[in-house]
Amino acid sequence: MNKYYRKFLVDAEKVSNNLKHRKTIKYNMSKYDASVLQGKLKYKNIEKAKDYIANRKRVALSELDKYLLQFEEQISKRGVEVLWATDSKEACDFITEIIEKHNCKLIVKSKSMTTEEIEFNEHVESIGIQSVETDLGEYIVQVAGEKPYHIVTPAMHKSKIDVNELFHEKFNLDINLSAEELTNYVRVKLRTLYQQAEIGVTGANFIVSDIGAIAVTENEGNAIMTTSFPKVHIAIAGIEKVIPTLNDLDKFWPTLAVHATGQSISVYNTIFTGPKKDNEDFGPEKMYVILLDNRRTELLKQAIQSDSLACIRCGACLNVCPVYKNIGGYTYNATYSGPIGSIISPFYQGFCKSAHLSYACSICGKCTEVCPSKIDIHMVLLHNRNMEVDKCKRNKVFSFVIGTFKLFALNVSLFDMGFNGIKNIFLKTIGKNIFGKNRELPTFKKSFRKSYKLSN
Repeated sequence: MNKYYRKFLVDAEKVSNNLKHRKTIKYNMSKYDASVLQGKLKYKNIEKAKDYIANRKRVALSELDKYLLQFEEQISKRGVEVLWATDSKEACDFITEIIEKHNCKLIVKSKSMTTEEIEFNEHVESIGIQSVETDLGEYIVQVAGEKPYHIVTPAMHKSKIDVNELFHEKFNLDINLSAEELTNYVRVKLRTLYQQAEIGVTGANFIVSDIGAIAVTENEGNAIMTTSFPKVHIAIAGIEKVIPTLNDLDKFWPTLAVHATGQSISVYNTIFTGPKKDNEDFGPEKMYVILLDNRRTELLKQAIQSDSLACIRCGACLNVCPVYKNIGGYTYNATYSGPIGSIISPFYQGFCKSAHLSYACSICGKCTEVCPSKIDIHMVLLHNRNMEVDKCKRNKVFSFVIGTFKLFALNVSLFDMGFNGIKNIFLKTIGKNIFGKNRELPTFKKSFRKSYKLSN
């Protein structure tokens, strides 16, 4: 067991026994669960919509190079500069060049997990540039000095009381303000920053290949403001975000919305095709698109795990995952948490560093059931586990214990040979580390089979 796995287990136990945290997550997720359930009822046949999404994403991934080059050709015609970043460092180098070229001092940024992946804020701040999150949830966690907790709802782990206390501490606001008053405070604060910023940054929910465009969906209007006032717009997107045609958005946008928040469609849906034209009064004068690889092409080469690139980042798998609900987003120590993050993080961060995340799964299959892209998530996680055994050096003690367990598991009668004493010693020693110090374990008196026979 390496240091990353040990830290994961320590953090998981700490969070799962934090009753306040569990209460907050349970409450916040229940709101989403109820909305998503109602949203899905609006579909006559939601499986048909999912089939469409799954098929079109596989089409795009099967000829990824063709669709990306088509996108570059089309959007470049309108004066957009497309930059291809091999990794996070190269993406940040491009960003530095753009900042210096446009003499930027302030950046406003819309919610984007891809920018979190390359640690955008940390990078620009290291060169003396201020970057301000404009999504309310992202703004809250930025003020708190934290990372997004959830890929759709960054501040899901915070209650209103938590936000009241945070804003009281940071901005000296009345600790009893309503949610509407807190929101209005942030809105007013951001309005000034939108007008002062030289650069606005967004991610991309989809890269539209045939017309050469970036599609962004949101609920607050902050992405539109981020791209309307600053003179420069930078869109940063993972290369897997590509979809073949503009017509595909007709299915992708509502399907993403209903699985993420239960809405029929998000409030604001914008298609960015380039900077403003000469006859237009508003919009950026210059637009850049940074296409990020960051080991995605390595993942694409995997026969089974490559299917995870079909993800549209709706967050549905996180919301139903029993493990995520108990250990929380931060325990994963990765940009992308939950079931889908457990698949891709080992490829993005290094297998021996993050492969243990593939074991943060009960194989219940709920994630696969809800996935709008029909990724067989829980089965792919099993393949990750097999790959981890092949790639990473195994502890000899661990291998011995697993080998012993295998021997008994394949010969069930061995459990009936009077080993109850040994089982109880195991539970009192090693078992406490496996099942957690706060869990009370039963005492074995009879084998399960004998107990079962007596009860029947």
